Amino acid sequence: MREMDKINEILLEKIKNSISETVVEKKIGIAFSGGVDSTLISKICSDMNYDITLLTIGFPESHDILFAKEVNEYLKYPHHILEINSDTFPSISLKINQTIKTDNLSWNENCIAFYYVSKLAKSKGLDTVITANGIDELFCGYNAYREAYSGGESQITDVMLAKLDNELKMMKAVNLVASEFGVKILQPLLSPKFIEYAKTVPISEKIHDSEDLFRKHIIRKLATEINVPEISCTKRKKALQYGSKIHKALLKTR
Repeated sequence: MREMDKINEILLEKIKNSISETVVEKKIGIAFSGGVDSTLISKICSDMNYDITLLTIGFPESHDILFAKEVNEYLKYPHHILEINSDTFPSISLKINQTIKTDNLSWNENCIAFYYVSKLAKSKGLDTVITANGIDELFCGYNAYREAYSGGESQITDVMLAKLDNELKMMKAVNLVASEFGVKILQPLLSPKFIEYAKTVPISEKIHDSEDLFRKHIIRKLATEINVPEISCTKRKKALQYGSKIHKALLKTR
């Protein structure tokens, strides 16, 4: 077996272990944008015989809704979409801001997004939703990693630790919002074991240089190997708040 294949084999095993240790329910929703992270998690959960339903939210004609539909034409998994109503959006965003009590824009955007994901899950009789959160933090998915690249591995590690700390805290706020619907949002790839493993993956498998617009290379290679649709494997990152148009709508309410 070639070395890269071996690395991918270990990565796949670690992801599967983390999912089986974190996700007890067999009937689950998956927060789905069609991007490589959520599609990879969906494919692995399906291969592990979880009863999965893809859940996509966004404003009408938003990138995430259109792209998620396109990717699922290949996957053909059960898929439900909730279109955000622009008339009720301001009151819901205000309610969420008062619930999580922070003016951090990213936290508000993500909590709003998962409010709608949880609402959709509840309407479909699902009380457990899985997300791919953790991949961007652990595998250099953000542009901040390009900016840190020239500072060497220690600077990349500093960014990673800060991103992880923020994400773990933010997902507590997300679950506070989701609890209104009796829904639990789980992030198997933010488990302590998986975080420790991911830190041992060489930086060169995650990001190549400061001009690297794709990043997460080991994740993309694994996705290709397990037959995730190519349009998903090669898709550049578009954060949930932008792909759903929540960011744009929230700025209008401020």
